[in-house]
Amino acid sequence: MHKRKTVAGIKGMKKAGEKITMLTAYDAAMAAMLAEADVDVLLVGDSLGMVVLGYDSTVPVTMDEMIHHASAVRRGAPAAFVVGDMPFGSYQSGKRDAILNGGRFLKEAGCDAVKLEGGLEVCTTVTALVQAGIAVIGHIGLTPQTATQLGGYKVQGRDVESAHKLVEEARALEKAGAFALVLECLPDELGRILTEEISIPTIGIGAGVHCDGQVLVTHDLLGMFDTFIPSFVKSYCKLAPTIKDAVAEYNREVRSGTYPDKEHSFSSESNLRELLGS
Repeated sequence: MHKRKTVAGIKGMKKAGEKITMLTAYDAAMAAMLAEADVDVLLVGDSLGMVVLGYDSTVPVTMDEMIHHASAVRRGAPAAFVVGDMPFGSYQSGKRDAILNGGRFLKEAGCDAVKLEGGLEVCTTVTALVQAGIAVIGHIGLTPQTATQLGGYKVQGRDVESAHKLVEEARALEKAGAFALVLECLPDELGRILTEEISIPTIGIGAGVHCDGQVLVTHDLLGMFDTFIPSFVKSYCKLAPTIKDAVAEYNREVRSGTYPDKEHSFSSESNLRELLGS
């Protein structure tokens, strides 16, 4: 069994120059496989709204849905470092709600930390969470929960003014107590600058190779979707066609009566037809 990561250990990976791997997990079976493959951090992302629940954005995802899936991930990977994503509406209303909801991830789902989106406007909330004993990962750049305010799902920080603001936000989140920072959809050079500017690890998703680690939606990595794939995603295999072909073959065999065959059926020790008188 792989050694369980800690907040201190993850922060130490940056100092040691060790890259951090993070992948999303939404259920016990996938969590178990990712943990066995030695992924450093499992993120129960609110992306489950689109990936698993069929919503058209992350906004409708509720705390109860997040706790449900985070609990499953913990059961599947009892020794993994698990991060729960604070859904929209769970922390914006104030520090008290943030602490109550963040505490649910730890108490009810067994998470090790939470992640929340936002820059300067969430720093006091981050500090309150940390003071309450809840470890926090920040998230700046493209923030999906407020993507419409950012002009849609597009690269952030391309001009000097917005890049300077992101540097300011990264510094502020570190000062507020975040132990790591997700950087989403930024120019690779800005990813490098932010990584050098702060002492806590940066985890990139579409933010270039210079970040201290990387995160992807596992379903994207596995090629589970064959419609829209973000340009920064590398699919390491193409499972969608394989799954469709397997299901099509199952349909053919069931409908033709060739499945189940003798190999996949149970036999009795006596002639049941005679014993049952039929």
